[in-house]
Amino acid sequence: MATTVRSIVLWRREIENQPGALASTLEPFASAGADLQIIMGYRYPGNQAKAAVELSPIVGKKLATAAETAGFKASGIPALLVEGDNKPGLGHAITEAIADAKINLDFLVTQVIGRRYSAVIGFESAEDAKKAATLIKKTTTRKVKKTTTRKRK
Repeated sequence: MATTVRSIVLWRREIENQPGALASTLEPFASAGADLQIIMGYRYPGNQAKAAVELSPIVGKKLATAAETAGFKASGIPALLVEGDNKPGLGHAITEAIADAKINLDFLVTQVIGRRYSAVIGFESAEDAKKAATLIKKTTTRKVKKTTTRKRK
């Protein structure tokens, strides 16, 4: 199956880092019938009291209203959702192509389930995200080189 690359909007909210905070933050979306594909929750490094939740997609007026009512705002960070068949070395090939183009990442979250992978990648600008989308498509359509690891003496 081909790799898909699409722009997404992450919705973000800061929360208190305490038991049950994530569950109560997600409740309005469950009540509104949201089918969230991305949920990222994390504590701030160096600040154990604060955390953030980012999620997507928020589509339609009903979900946008639920998100805003729950304190979420559309993040200003341009992001891509990349999905495809996993291959050894693919993560390296994608990040190397982006690096070679002098594009800096804001963040990268990737996971593999079975033979498929998905990645959410954040960028400093919409222009960088657009360039990276083209590079990712090119990189994933050609054969990934196997990297060799030298043994240390």
